[in-house]
Amino acid sequence: MTDAAPTAQVRLGIIGLGAQGSMYAKFIADGLVPNMVIGAIADIDPAKADVAASVYPDVPFFDDYVALLDSGTVDAVITTVPHFLHPEMGIAALSRDIHALVEKPAGVYTKQVAELNAFAATKPELSFGIMFNQRNNPLYIRLKEIVENGEIGNILRSNWIITNWWRPQGYYDQSEWRATWGGEGGGVLVNQAPHQLDLWQWICGAPKSVYAKVAYGFRRDIAVEDEVTVLADYGNGVTGVFVTATHDLIGTDRFEILGDQGKIVVENSKVATVSRLTKPERELSAEMDMDDVMKLFTGQLDKDELYSQETIEFDSVWGAQHSGVLANFAANILDGTPLLAAGTDGIKGVRLANAIHLSSWTGAEVSLDFDEDEFLAELNDRIRDEGKFPERAV
Repeated sequence: MTDAAPTAQVRLGIIGLGAQGSMYAKFIADGLVPNMVIGAIADIDPAKADVAASVYPDVPFFDDYVALLDSGTVDAVITTVPHFLHPEMGIAALSRDIHALVEKPAGVYTKQVAELNAFAATKPELSFGIMFNQRNNPLYIRLKEIVENGEIGNILRSNWIITNWWRPQGYYDQSEWRATWGGEGGGVLVNQAPHQLDLWQWICGAPKSVYAKVAYGFRRDIAVEDEVTVLADYGNGVTGVFVTATHDLIGTDRFEILGDQGKIVVENSKVATVSRLTKPERELSAEMDMDDVMKLFTGQLDKDELYSQETIEFDSVWGAQHSGVLANFAANILDGTPLLAAGTDGIKGVRLANAIHLSSWTGAEVSLDFDEDEFLAELNDRIRDEGKFPERAV
């Protein structure tokens, strides 16, 4: 009896050995991504060279990501770096025929992400993904199936309150680029909430327009947003509301989707209650006479005749969602397994965040088909006023 042939493995270059990069390196080193090995690490911080030498002594280290790309030690890279850098690093990798997995968000503004997507389209033989690990969450996968199968009918309204991102002032004071327009590109919309912005439209579809009330430096000494309330218009009377903040110490995570044949309520991104009506709501309404109305008012109406309910919950193992995206990315490279999140999808969340910012800056409702040059000009105005970082040309 012979040993089984070893599993093919992708050599991943980790660009940025901060919190995220270190976490991915540990997942790979601990064997949570069997079809991937750490090919090389790059970071501009000299202290990270000592960390890498201590923890991963056999892994090549570079102080420049271009040197890593040109080293011949990697088949693919992941970009765990400040948001503005994802597009240029993605393009640099793909231009060298190296597969690219970009961290979320794909960039800060749509013009730079569109450039990345356009270049990726010229390299169809390469794998191009984005780390939307919540698309690997079995709860949200199941809820997307329920919506797409029409089990709650046509969506009428969705609302997500996601305020469990509490960050003390010390978090923002830890680095010069954090919570700046020129260094980070925004606040809660580009740092904490991109996964929810992605899931919201992944499940419910993208809105046609948004109107936003956004507070900048509302409860923290920062220039960017720490409080956001958005009203989204999907057309035909369908609406959505999105609320997020970083100053709510208690925090709330509640996502609701109301359809004309049911409703989904998700609490803390862990447990979902799915209600399915026995008939479309308007049919149930039309069939009720005054006797039924009186039963409704007195609590005597049999709700089992109106709807059924199901509770959905999955065990969540720490690291499984992120390591699953890494394994899926490697599988796409090795055998063409479909990506959980194609890199080109990254522009959708960036576009939504840009529209929210632009609405708050102009005080007007903004179409998702907004003027990208207008957004970039507004962003550059804020970068210039900060006086810390160069303006953006593309």
